[in-house]
Amino acid sequence: MGTACLEFEHVSGKKGKFRLKDISFSLEAGFIYAIAGENGAGKTTLMNYILNESPLYDGVIRFEGEDIAGRHRELMNAIGFVSEDRIFFNERSALQNAELLGRFYDDFDMELYKEMLKQMELPGSRTYFKMSRGEKMKMQLAFAIAHKCRLLLLDEATAGLDPVYRIEFFNMLRHRLAEENITVLMISHNTNEIDKNADYVAIMKEGSLGGFDENI
Repeated sequence: MGTACLEFEHVSGKKGKFRLKDISFSLEAGFIYAIAGENGAGKTTLMNYILNESPLYDGVIRFEGEDIAGRHRELMNAIGFVSEDRIFFNERSALQNAELLGRFYDDFDMELYKEMLKQMELPGSRTYFKMSRGEKMKMQLAFAIAHKCRLLLLDEATAGLDPVYRIEFFNMLRHRLAEENITVLMISHNTNEIDKNADYVAIMKEGSLGGFDENI
């Protein structure tokens, strides 16, 4: 068995109208995991449990063996997030956003960020609010890679985007997986996209999560 990157141990919601129900799993580094399910099944809620500094749950969530509730701010250095809900400065360019927000990460690599933008053919001078949705997702992926994330969370990152962009996006992910020992956890309602790109898949329904099965 490889290194456990992310673990949920009997995690159930304790706050909010929608709560997850006794979820347990362990994800190894180096793979793309996908959680599929209809809208409202609880997929985004699960990611919010990881990202929110105040625990919204009972049970334990561990990142690389450490309880995230105890060292959340520090551990978030190594957790990347790509989502329509990810907050950046609308009036600032891709490079200005990195200059302002990169300082909150211990190991942000500006040169790597610029190289990733170049590979994605995204000008660093482009203002965030002028970017298309696809360009915003590319910038967010570049930002996550530049702060050396070891766990990358994708919340419907390619929803509504053209097939060419989706292929480019996942090709870049596979390239990073080959170079770095990272883990990707994606949520999507697009079963075709999951079938093509995920190594392991679990189904979420009404706040409950089935086990991760190998995607053959």
